Amino acid sequence: MDLLMDLKKSLLRYKPGVSIRTHLFLAALIWSVVGFFLLTFGFVLISAKGHLWYGVLGLALGTTKTFFVLDRVALKNVRRIREFGDNVCIGSVYSWKTWILVAAMIGLGRFLRTTALLPAEIVGFIYTAVGWALMLASRLMWLEWKRTP
Repeated sequence: MDLLMDLKKSLLRYKPGVSIRTHLFLAALIWSVVGFFLLTFGFVLISAKGHLWYGVLGLALGTTKTFFVLDRVALKNVRRIREFGDNVCIGSVYSWKTWILVAAMIGLGRFLRTTALLPAEIVGFIYTAVGWALMLASRLMWLEWKRTP
């Protein structure tokens, strides 16, 4: 038992703990970067098929998703981060449940991209909607980061 406690203490010494401001920055940056790449890749898929109106629909759906779903998720994450003390592990930027959801979304995205289940323009539409929604909702985390000393 003592060996286990010593190991835990040793590992905690190397924990990559960061400030609340850094957590807010990282949360906003991840949503923005992932959103940008999904949006870009979505438009590449859509424009390759010559259906740019799918992009417009994707932006409209993404905006709707932001205001009805992702804004609440972003604010919930901001509140959760605000409850941290300084020096909390950088991986805590998202909860375990959120990290599992992220892994599932990555898996679903890869599945959609690598199978012929859906036409490329539909996959592009989905990527555009999700990417735009993430980028738009990240504004709340960026604003909170800016307000944080």
